[in-house]
Amino acid sequence: MLTSLPEPGRPGRSTVINVPELPEVEALAAYLRERAVGRTVQRVDVAAINVLKTYDPPVTAAAGRTLTGAGRHGKFLDLALDGGELHLVVHLARAGWLHYRESLAPAPLKPGKGPIALRVRLDDGSGFDLTEAGTSKRLAAYLVTDPAQVPGVARLGPDPLAVDQATFAARLRSRNGQVKGVLTSQEVLAGVGNAYSDEILHAARISPFALTGRLTEPQLSALYEATRRVLTDAVSRSVGQRVDASGRSASGARGQASKPSSDMDASGRSASGARGQASKPPNNPATLKAEKRSGLAVHARTGLPCPVCGDTVREVSFADSSLQYCPGCQTGGKPLADRRLSRLVR
Repeated sequence: MLTSLPEPGRPGRSTVINVPELPEVEALAAYLRERAVGRTVQRVDVAAINVLKTYDPPVTAAAGRTLTGAGRHGKFLDLALDGGELHLVVHLARAGWLHYRESLAPAPLKPGKGPIALRVRLDDGSGFDLTEAGTSKRLAAYLVTDPAQVPGVARLGPDPLAVDQATFAARLRSRNGQVKGVLTSQEVLAGVGNAYSDEILHAARISPFALTGRLTEPQLSALYEATRRVLTDAVSRSVGQRVDASGRSASGARGQASKPSSDMDASGRSASGARGQASKPPNNPATLKAEKRSGLAVHARTGLPCPVCGDTVREVSFADSSLQYCPGCQTGGKPLADRRLSRLVR
């Protein structure tokens, strides 16, 4: 039986790139803390050879080790084995996801052209698949003795939910550029991507093309508060999805947002002591996507009314992505042209 969390979907009319960001990866980590921590890895099957980016230690070294923690570094999922002696670190890229299965066929996974890239089998017969849709295969898995050995992790800036306002402002000002691009730069702040940066900027009432070097102190303060509010709410929505015996969401139930996890001890707790609510059933796979969709104000809602001011949500398209914003809330009512031509609101 498949009991995993659903992949992020298409909330509105705009094309949405299914990139798991900080809240979704935190939800996966919380799910694994509840369901998988304490189990022993039976073996790891690699179906797509390009998914495994390391060879020493070999993937066979994971067999027989206990999964003792699950956390994240920005958008990287970190599974600790034997108290951190080994780490299976995963980056889901644009179209990757984790599917937990209560029962797996005993036969080894055969390499092929299907969506399954890697499978982790546990000693109770359950396990999870790492899958990737589409033809552009960027999902990456690393088996390392230290997460910092993963190049992408080593380059990460601080977690946006773990910094104070002064550090947040200093990080943004360390790179002069359009605030949308700086906010999504993983070297500046870890975990914010296209979707939540749209939401953060809308909540802060700042143009996505505003230059970080020209942001005022009140704007930086608004941006800091919006970042914490949007991400905390998204994590709470994602991690807090629970089901009752009928399979429906518990009335009004929302879990407490897990704190950013980096180092896990043998109990599966993060360094901050945060842990998923193991006393309740796992995250509800039927409602997580709907819950995420209900929390979006502008992202992927091109052509729909802004829930704050009623203006029409607009879009700026680029070669391989797009952004959404509200002119009424963010640009003084002026629509932004394609950035290659526009020199509007700074």
